[in-house]
Amino acid sequence: MTATIIDGKLIAENLRNLLAEKIAALPNKPYLAVVLVGNDPASIIYDRNKQKAAQALGMVCDIYHLPEETPEEDLLELIGRLNNDRNVNGILVQMPLPKHISSAKVIEAIAHEKDVDGFGPYNAGLLHENDPRAMIAATPKGILYLLEHSIGDLSGKHAVIIGRSNIVGRPLASLLLNRHCTVTVAHSKTVDLPKLTQQADIVVAACGCSQMVKKDWLKEGATVIDVGINRIDNKLFGDVDFDDVKEKAAFITPVPGGVGPMTIAMLLDNTYQAYLNQNNNLKKG
Repeated sequence: MTATIIDGKLIAENLRNLLAEKIAALPNKPYLAVVLVGNDPASIIYDRNKQKAAQALGMVCDIYHLPEETPEEDLLELIGRLNNDRNVNGILVQMPLPKHISSAKVIEAIAHEKDVDGFGPYNAGLLHENDPRAMIAATPKGILYLLEHSIGDLSGKHAVIIGRSNIVGRPLASLLLNRHCTVTVAHSKTVDLPKLTQQADIVVAACGCSQMVKKDWLKEGATVIDVGINRIDNKLFGDVDFDDVKEKAAFITPVPGGVGPMTIAMLLDNTYQAYLNQNNNLKKG
């Protein structure tokens, strides 16, 4: 068996094309505000890519770039202004923030209807309750789309998620439970992790451990989603040993070109949905 490669880049491109058609039919352009504090090179590149992707779809996207030493109260004041600006539909604060700023306080300050990252406690609670009003974090939302696109109905599948972060692992667990999966969330304290993954129909690796998952961790025909991005000697590697695992899995995402493109596509979809929700006289697309 050689795994079918899940082409996240192509799937995301198709999604963006559909989204561009919907946005072209709107009376106004959805507006995404991206807030960046400091000069982390990776964050700067990532935010510029978001801006280019948003503008390519016909959205307005501005980056509010603040100095590293910006006081927490100044950042919170900016978020308050963006919350109150009716032209702004989505607010995203790039993580990580400088150490003197509380990420939790900043996330909680974003109005839940503009929380396109889906990290705030209000949206996390709605997701936990399987409430359709939830704004779902972009990476888990993209993973769910890739899974359903590849293997269809997820009902009854056993999924093992390696990683319990609030960005990927925890929200993805809720999403998969809501699709009637049996879900096991593994982490650094899990005993005999390979024994767990060998039982799984779906393995999602999101632990930041380069090439950790091997083919002997899997049962034949499993679907493997690799969320990891590990840079070693200027090369990118996932949390899955791709060349080893592809001989045993049925479906697998590559790194790069798998989950990453879906994250930006779903962020833009969230911004579009936020626009519709804030202009509820429009018919949802």
